[in-house]
Amino acid sequence: MVKADQKKESNISEYLIYMFQSEDLIRTFEFDLNRITEYMIANIPVTDSEKKELILWYAALIEIMRADNVEKAGHISEVSNLIQELAALHHSLISNDTKYNSLVQLANPFIQANIKESNNTITNPIQVCLNAIYGFLLLKFEEKIITDNQQKMLNAFGDLLSYLSYNYKNSAKET
Repeated sequence: MVKADQKKESNISEYLIYMFQSEDLIRTFEFDLNRITEYMIANIPVTDSEKKELILWYAALIEIMRADNVEKAGHISEVSNLIQELAALHHSLISNDTKYNSLVQLANPFIQANIKESNNTITNPIQVCLNAIYGFLLLKFEEKIITDNQQKMLNAFGDLLSYLSYNYKNSAKET
């Protein structure tokens, strides 16, 4: 089982961020599976059969990205649909879960600031949270400084997404 499948089963938010990273990685390597294999997969300390499984997974993702016409930007339809499912769960939990409501209240000022910063091009609060966490993950890779206020935002978004992911996983078990 590839890492993406494991993440999808255990934590849907982590899976989505992993998919953001995988899509960007494919774009960085210009959809060249040979380069992905040579520079990335070859260096992962797993068995040869696991490497073959990863190569097949990346090959399939490349095809999906092309079919979904997201070569330059955006997300494959599965990722977009999962974000919409999380948004629907988000709205449902706001209506009937006081603990989740308190997490939303802590995150909402940051969500609104990010929506404003995007000039209202991204209005889905879950997309905002995922984008912010992914963006700060990239900053961390570049060893950039994260301010105290940014860390507060990340904590609020992380808490909200963790609770949402937990509820998503439990709702999937019920169906």
